[in-house]
Amino acid sequence: MKRFLLFLPLLVAIIVGAFLFAGIGKDPTKLDSALVGKPVPVFSLKSLKQPEATLDESLFQGEVTLLNVWGTWCPACRDEHADLMWLAQERKVRIIGLNYKDNRDDALVWLDRLGDPYRTVIYDPKGTLGFDLGVYGAPETFVIDASGVVRYRHVGVVNVEVWEQILLPVITKARGNG
Repeated sequence: MKRFLLFLPLLVAIIVGAFLFAGIGKDPTKLDSALVGKPVPVFSLKSLKQPEATLDESLFQGEVTLLNVWGTWCPACRDEHADLMWLAQERKVRIIGLNYKDNRDDALVWLDRLGDPYRTVIYDPKGTLGFDLGVYGAPETFVIDASGVVRYRHVGVVNVEVWEQILLPVITKARGNG
């Protein structure tokens, strides 16, 4: 029994090492989403810019769309904003914003100062749609096909590299061009 106790720390170290090793090399931007292959969740939320307007999941019908989850409290969202402007203006990508757990006035000032890459922005101050989408934080971006089905989830900043290597191929496939 005493010999077994001598090997106990080694055994614990091996087990802990195996768990740590299993996580090494995993891409933190590739979080599985239970929604991939399923329709955008049913929702009814107000528009950021037009509080009298109610938006719902029909917003995602008819055209492949990027749904970008952002907040003024998110430093990484500021980092990706210029790239979202480029995608909307130069690449003509349809982007819908989901302003997540934010203050309406702060968000409006943000878009006024930095520009507005979004066709419309869903205002989600309590995070209800974000919760239904399985959002961990911001930024997160979803590719939604013309039928309103989630095709991909990207966690982290969208930049030119992410666009060219990840999102563009998914969008091309969702459009039926690939």
